[in-house]
Amino acid sequence: MTGTDIAGGPATTVVDLQIEGMTCASCANRIERKLNKLDGVTAEVNYATEKARVEYAPGVESQLLLDTVQQAGYSARLPQPRTPAATSTPPAADGAAAATGHAGNATDDSAAPDRVESLRHRVIVSALLSIPVIAMAMIPALQFTNWQWLSLTLAAPVVVWGGWPFHRAAAINIRHGSFTMDTLVSIGTSAALLWSLYALFFGHAGMPGMTHGFEFSLSPSDGAGDIYLEAAAGVTTFVLLGRYIEARSKRTAGAALRSLLELGAKDVAVLRDGVETRIPVENLQVGDEFIVRPGEKIATDGRIVDGASAVDTAMVTGESVPAEVSTGDAVVGGTVNTSGRLIVRATRVGSDTQLAQMARMVEDAQSGKAAAQRLADRISGVFVPAVLVLAAATFAFWLLTGSGTSMAFTAAVAVLIIACPCALGLATPMALMVGTGRGAQLGILIKGPEVLESTRRVDTIVLDKTGTVTTGTPALVSVTAADGEDETQVLRHAGAVEDASEHPIARAIAAGARERVGDLPAVAGFRNTEGLGVSGRVGADPTDDTRDDDEVVVVGRPALLAEQEMPLPAELERAVDEASGRGHTAVAVGWGGRARGVLVVADQIKDSSAEAVGRFRGLGLTPILLTGDNARVAASVAQQVGIDPGPDTAISETVIAEVLPAEKVDVIRRLQAQGRVVAMVGDGVNDAAALATADLGLAIGTGTDAAIEASDLTLVRGDLRAAADAIRLSRSTLRTIKGNLFWAFAYNVAALPLAAAGLLNPMIAGAAMAFSSVFVVANSLRLRRFRAAE
Repeated sequence: MTGTDIAGGPATTVVDLQIEGMTCASCANRIERKLNKLDGVTAEVNYATEKARVEYAPGVESQLLLDTVQQAGYSARLPQPRTPAATSTPPAADGAAAATGHAGNATDDSAAPDRVESLRHRVIVSALLSIPVIAMAMIPALQFTNWQWLSLTLAAPVVVWGGWPFHRAAAINIRHGSFTMDTLVSIGTSAALLWSLYALFFGHAGMPGMTHGFEFSLSPSDGAGDIYLEAAAGVTTFVLLGRYIEARSKRTAGAALRSLLELGAKDVAVLRDGVETRIPVENLQVGDEFIVRPGEKIATDGRIVDGASAVDTAMVTGESVPAEVSTGDAVVGGTVNTSGRLIVRATRVGSDTQLAQMARMVEDAQSGKAAAQRLADRISGVFVPAVLVLAAATFAFWLLTGSGTSMAFTAAVAVLIIACPCALGLATPMALMVGTGRGAQLGILIKGPEVLESTRRVDTIVLDKTGTVTTGTPALVSVTAADGEDETQVLRHAGAVEDASEHPIARAIAAGARERVGDLPAVAGFRNTEGLGVSGRVGADPTDDTRDDDEVVVVGRPALLAEQEMPLPAELERAVDEASGRGHTAVAVGWGGRARGVLVVADQIKDSSAEAVGRFRGLGLTPILLTGDNARVAASVAQQVGIDPGPDTAISETVIAEVLPAEKVDVIRRLQAQGRVVAMVGDGVNDAAALATADLGLAIGTGTDAAIEASDLTLVRGDLRAAADAIRLSRSTLRTIKGNLFWAFAYNVAALPLAAAGLLNPMIAGAAMAFSSVFVVANSLRLRRFRAAE
């Protein structure tokens, strides 16, 4: 993406660099500082998405950006185009090639699964080796002769190989003069292992018959008989587990863009010189004419040159009822042709299509969302350097007081070990595991810890209508018979004729008729009048050619019946007007020269929607209805579910209708500009960008993959009440994480003075560490008692 500045100067270039090697928010801050020091460069690094959005002036080469990131200790690469059409764009210049990645190409995260699998392998192997080490250290009955040497054999691979990601990150951080939680993990576990080696080989811990007993007295010790192998292996395994859970939650970071790009057609039947040829959709050119048969996706944006049909646009525009289209009408790529055969002339292809533009909106929204720094990382910015300084001061103090090198080193190592974040490593992932596990049982999927903070602050919830508040599919809602007519007969005749049609409204009428009156009679002489309705002979023997044409049943728009000289009487006109006033679709039925009835079809409101709106209000949220449907439909739905401005609302509009996908994003941003923290609930592709833009995105799991992947929370059930439960569960999980972190740090703060004073022997340190971990686990398990609201 390029642009020209206000003064008319040369265009700048924007590129999204893929960053690898970041382990916490401080890494992102360091890369951002390095890039922003370059002349003509403005950068924003997002730890959550592992991207750096960089805007740079002409004369700045993209290679300089990559080199700068590498000099900071990380790796970066330019985004790779994902579609053949995109790769065909010639990279005119270095900057232009970089900008291509920002023009809607999803990032190539093929390396992500390898990183996740590597961490998973390390966690499994480390856990299998650590369990016996911890058991032998904590249970004296298991301490057979020379058990300490078996512990060393099992623990050393865990600390060296299992903890290699921490050691590598710590080395990079130290080389660049910064400290993170990786630094503390690496130094603490390495010190525990090295001191254990010293005690085993040069002290008396390696003697046969050596045991560890639980001794709760506080007394100085020279440490020559103490080993810390269980602490070294346990800390490594626990923190590895937390890192694996975090990496797994990021594994699908680019899935929303992939879902959008994969939504379109894969190939297309093109007419060239009157010959139909099937080609890959990326080879389609502007001006090409292509055929779209019933049930097929429209390959790209275009204009109909021949044919008429109904096009299901719900996945792109949010309209619940398929739109009638004919020659001259514009159609959008990715929508579905439901009935007639169409010939379409392509007007936009590749990155210019509406689908590609929506992909860009999702990418922009995701990149712009502020990265929620984990609490442990924020505190570690001060905590880690302080612990290192305290350990060094402890060593110097005991050495200067004449207590000997062994005593000084033991006290310093005790400081590092007691401060080593065993409980901190469990605080977030354990609560997240339990919370998400319980959520899955209730049909709620929480994607990661970074989304939880938003749930506490959310005060406004925006609800998409189609598929979220409503079912998203048309259904028969009422039948009005003319005076003197039998309602059952009207429904039976209309259902029989509509049963022969593929139109979604026809299918809704046929299904409703079959449900209410049973089997439908056969139809002969079926005829479809494009854009108006259908007709056919209905009866016991419809193939009898002696039947009079007056007995043909006509079903469709009132205009079609008027053409057949069957005007609607006053009572049916009122039914049509009432349906139109509610935004519903009215279908007239007539035969024998008279209009016999009116059928009303509408998108049905889910039974749970009104109750869900009440629950949102109970959580302190202001509900807003947002839809691409017309204003009359939106107002009717809002009234039925209880969405209204109310006397004290600070929002001018609580029902916003007739909005396009880009306008949905604008609505979210407008609310955020008013100082509101916005949650968005949706299910369609047209909601994906809005879900990503909102402070908290909740996707209905019965919707599209793009919406689900762009959201922060996914509701597996189509029940809107699950959204209220999701917010409650997220808030409970966040409270649990904060409680875990508080007590974990409180334990460190309380124990550090004792360690510095040389009053913590290994078993007390190990027991305290184990207790802090058990507390975190037990506190997290309370989330299993979470219940959905009755």
